[in-house]
Amino acid sequence: MENRIKEHPIVHVIEREELVFYWQKQPMKAKKGEMLASALIANGIKIFGHHHKDGSAQGIFCANGQCSKCMVIANGMPVKSCMTEVKANMIVESAEGLPELPDTNETLEMHDIEELKTDVLIIGGGPSGLAAAIQLGEHNINCLLIDDKNELGGKLVLQTHKFFGSVADSFAGTRGNDIGKKLSETVESIKSVTIWTNSTALFVFKDKKVGILKDGVYKIVKPKIILNAAGAREKFLRFSGNSLANIYGAGAFQTLVNRDLVKASNRLFIIGGGNVGLIAGYHALQAGIEVVGLAEAMNKCGGYKVHADKLKRLGVPIYTSHTILSANGDESVSSVTIAELDDKFKVIPNTEKSFACDTILIAVGLDSIKEFTEEAETAGIKVFSAGDALEIAEASSAMFNGKIIGLKIAQEMGAPVGEVPQEWYDKAAILKSHPGAILPYQKIEVEEGVRPNIHCLQEIPCNPCTSVCPTQSIIIEGTSIMGQPQYKGSCIGCGKCLFICPGLAISLLDYRKDTDNPIVSLPYEITNIPVKVGDKLKVVDIDANDLGEFAAISITNNPANKTQMVKVQMPKDLAIKAISFKVQDESISKALPQPIIPDKLEDDTMVCLCERVSVADVKKWIKRGVTDMNQLKAITRIGMGPCGAKTCDVTLRQIFRQEGIPVEEIIANTRRPIFVEASFEVFADGKK
Repeated sequence: MENRIKEHPIVHVIEREELVFYWQKQPMKAKKGEMLASALIANGIKIFGHHHKDGSAQGIFCANGQCSKCMVIANGMPVKSCMTEVKANMIVESAEGLPELPDTNETLEMHDIEELKTDVLIIGGGPSGLAAAIQLGEHNINCLLIDDKNELGGKLVLQTHKFFGSVADSFAGTRGNDIGKKLSETVESIKSVTIWTNSTALFVFKDKKVGILKDGVYKIVKPKIILNAAGAREKFLRFSGNSLANIYGAGAFQTLVNRDLVKASNRLFIIGGGNVGLIAGYHALQAGIEVVGLAEAMNKCGGYKVHADKLKRLGVPIYTSHTILSANGDESVSSVTIAELDDKFKVIPNTEKSFACDTILIAVGLDSIKEFTEEAETAGIKVFSAGDALEIAEASSAMFNGKIIGLKIAQEMGAPVGEVPQEWYDKAAILKSHPGAILPYQKIEVEEGVRPNIHCLQEIPCNPCTSVCPTQSIIIEGTSIMGQPQYKGSCIGCGKCLFICPGLAISLLDYRKDTDNPIVSLPYEITNIPVKVGDKLKVVDIDANDLGEFAAISITNNPANKTQMVKVQMPKDLAIKAISFKVQDESISKALPQPIIPDKLEDDTMVCLCERVSVADVKKWIKRGVTDMNQLKAITRIGMGPCGAKTCDVTLRQIFRQEGIPVEEIIANTRRPIFVEASFEVFADGKK
């Protein structure tokens, strides 16, 4: 059965040309322009092969070219299926058993590699790279902007939710994918900016040149300045069964469901309660995927409270102070086991719970891609970093940070720009602020007329509701957008604040017809689970507590931002608490009768997926005094696989810390001299 999303409440599903490719000699249908991994998963193929060392199933994890789990053989060449576009009649095979590669006696003709010069090379076309390019374009500075995807926007392309931050400075209230389009269109209109998509920076050489693979052709670029806006890669996690198929990073999951409209799962469990994990859960519901639950090791979610609140209200339980013990299944995930943690993050015995699911999403943080910055510094090239390559923060912060860096680079190039305004630095600091205090509800003094009821109780950088109110009835006191919005004015019931709120944290109370039973307007975006007038809705408060069942009496659509306003009538003591209604049945999140306790110890879990190196393999040599990661690599092969230690490096450092090895005693791994794999052929004759 084809796993494609036919309808989506946010993303417009367009008809795309179909083509045929062959998987293990069987014909399959794909959409023109999509990646091989997405086409395979759309056809129900989630296991792409088995590892030659231990037979473990291989699928995808990152869908961003950073790991190597999705490798297949396409037309005789080993490729990362998540980064390889499917072509008509392409012959695709599993790498399992190392199929026979084509025999060729072709002599490669050496050619002169094209060399170009540019004032500024921007590596990465995400929010920070685009924002910087706009600033540089405004000052007519020659730029080359490269990105390894076939369209600009970076992670913005995957974000279907409305953004927080400032309306004036970071498009707050606009959906991320729409922001990506706006920025991309602006950059594409700038004459001084040259854009290369499908282009990967391979290395920054000591002769101050950068090797770039553009559409399979190797080129050399010599920039005066480099801006590293390459983003970040997702962190992996150690737990029993962590090498099963159908364990995805959040970015991979969002790539499948939001970019490629491929239904990546039927039942999902999420590990990690930061904004990334919370948002991914919301995106899953919009894709028609059941979200069984979410586990977070801390005693509260690290993401915005409004993100956690709206997920719980829709019927997804969140287990704080819980960790994953194991992914269970033969080859791919069939269930997950979690357990409660004490205040020292130790598992509390007999608190294990298991849940049936077919996919586990890992959202436990990001690691900045710093390679290009470090290589440029070694080569003596002036280099700047922006976005997640500089520090991990929200995309709204990355955009504004890129704007600042763009102006700094213009200044470095001698453009008459003056100093970066202090106001910009102040705004940038606010946009990257962590969530603040939890405040009480604003007390409703007068129960008459119509007014907004604001359920946004945490201090976060966000101001769309204050920006759209035609009567300026919602304000944030002070000069910062971190404060809690307050209603102080004369509401006309237009609903603009309700429709624009990124956290879906504003309802409207209308006392005009019945003071004792006001009409409550509730925001709703999961319209793939449709609500009709007359439907009985399980209305809930901010903490997902049931308030009773009430009929929908009116539904208003806002096509501009694809949000609905659903009206119910309730007793006034309940109306002031109402903010949403459950759409997911409680049975979906019911635990299995008996928990599945892993039979493997934590030390048996994998650190290096490429070379199948376990925690025990690593600890054995650390206990023998090995603190040089290069020596460890020579002994165990950890980090020698196709991903080039991109996945295991962070995890390995965690093990060193757990074993009590000070950071200053660890000798870092010598980085592989190219960023991603490239065939020798491209360096010889410029062909793939």
